[in-house]
Amino acid sequence: MDAKTVATSILTLIAGVGIFLIACTMMSANLEALGSKKLKSLFSKASKSKLLGVGVGAATTAVIQSSSATSVMVIGFVNAGIMTLAQAATVIFGANIGTTVTGQLVALGMFGSDAISTSVIFATFAGVGAFILAFAKRDKARKIGGIAAGFGMLFVGLSMMSDAMSAFSALEEVKTFLARFENPFLLVVIGAALTAVVQSSSVMTSMAITMVVTGLISLNQGIYITMGANVGTCVTALIAGMTSTRNAKRTALIHLIFNISGVAVFMLIGLFMRIGGVDFGYVFDKLFPHTPQIQLSMFHTVFNILTVVIVLPLTNILVRLVTKILPDKKVARENVGEPHFRFIEEHMLRTPPLAVQQVKNEIMDMSETAIANVNAACEIVCTLNYGKIEIFRQRENQLNFLNKELAKVIVQLLREDLAERDRIYLTSAIRTITDLERVGDYAENIVEYADKLKEANEYFSETAVSEITDLKELIQKLYAEAMTAYRDNDKKALEKAYLIEEEVDRITENMAKNHIARLSGGECTAEVGTQYLSLSANAERIADHYINVAKTIKSLG
Repeated sequence: MDAKTVATSILTLIAGVGIFLIACTMMSANLEALGSKKLKSLFSKASKSKLLGVGVGAATTAVIQSSSATSVMVIGFVNAGIMTLAQAATVIFGANIGTTVTGQLVALGMFGSDAISTSVIFATFAGVGAFILAFAKRDKARKIGGIAAGFGMLFVGLSMMSDAMSAFSALEEVKTFLARFENPFLLVVIGAALTAVVQSSSVMTSMAITMVVTGLISLNQGIYITMGANVGTCVTALIAGMTSTRNAKRTALIHLIFNISGVAVFMLIGLFMRIGGVDFGYVFDKLFPHTPQIQLSMFHTVFNILTVVIVLPLTNILVRLVTKILPDKKVARENVGEPHFRFIEEHMLRTPPLAVQQVKNEIMDMSETAIANVNAACEIVCTLNYGKIEIFRQRENQLNFLNKELAKVIVQLLREDLAERDRIYLTSAIRTITDLERVGDYAENIVEYADKLKEANEYFSETAVSEITDLKELIQKLYAEAMTAYRDNDKKALEKAYLIEEEVDRITENMAKNHIARLSGGECTAEVGTQYLSLSANAERIADHYINVAKTIKSLG
């Protein structure tokens, strides 16, 4: 074989891997967007039992064709406090089973020599999907087209990889070189390293299948490379967990330990088999004769299922182990007040349905920060005690940060291919964060009224303080109902919030009348009265902004 043919084979292999990766990403993105509601619903059920968690992980990964995407979503849910570490572990176990579906599809696509190849038949979906994308107007139809095109491209890439491998298999020098790599440990390391580079175990497993089918490597070599691919795929989850919460880091570590444990168990089994004069290749060749693609894909499935069977009963022990390896750390006092996202991580933006949920979590947290400052401001203005003013300022900085940075995230997400409901929600969320930032501004105004009272050596009377305290408690009730409505799309809570807001309006009107009476009776000065009236007006506006937040649920139907 001349240099030109070798170069062509190498370029064909690179092109095939590239098309395969793009196909996986295309399928994953469109399936996630199309089934975002169902995915969220599936994850919410994972807490009911360990087996159900495994089923959820397997089903989700089989649907979106990406164990890495499932792992990143799980880390996001743990990061948000939606899922416990034990629940996350079972879903990740299941994800490893779900990812074997790709290998089975690839094996299926490699049948057919005398008749039309199944790979060619499946590849036609790329053309069907392209036609749908070119002419479809509806968002749902375009997503279906994207799924079909991605599915077809999967087999286009596979066919190109297979052609390249066939060319290499004709070279005795290449086969002789690859035959030297018989050490199981070395083959596992090679599989892990290559998978870490391409960040897709599906690509590595598919390449191993094509290499075995074309005779470039033996079945036993392919088996150990596939084992290594299971370890290499953990890299994505480790990167995702690196910048997240402690529990998210633990989730990524569970994923790594799980896969390493499976490899260790099978390496030991392989060692004992070799002592007996057989190996995995021999066993699976006898089980599925004359079908090397099925032999390797079935090993991949058996490997992951048996690993889950072994590790699942040890889930709680595994959780305790990673908790000891990564114990809780006390946050440095000087860093507590630094503005930051509490739920959103950059890697989550690659999974829009999850990122939308995290935006909502940030907004809920923002609302708590805002009401905390309202309560603190009322306390300061009533007592003129500035002992907690630094915490108040830190919270105000956090509100300003979220108002600016959360808007950027929302704009970025609106550029993604989202479900219509998520798009409507994000559009209203931009107004919501502005409303909450304004609540913080009014709380800041109330503190300024306290500053003016202190400068004038004045203070509110006991009657005025009592009225402000009652008003604060009423706003707290309004906040609770408004945010219940917002969080749960609860129409009844919204109606309760409306009634409380009307009560706030009545109380602030009475506060103005009572102030005039006290002013006429000489119970307070004009300076005190000015700050008192301004405070009641600000309180009324705070109530209006919380109602605005609650009203956004109307747009969601």
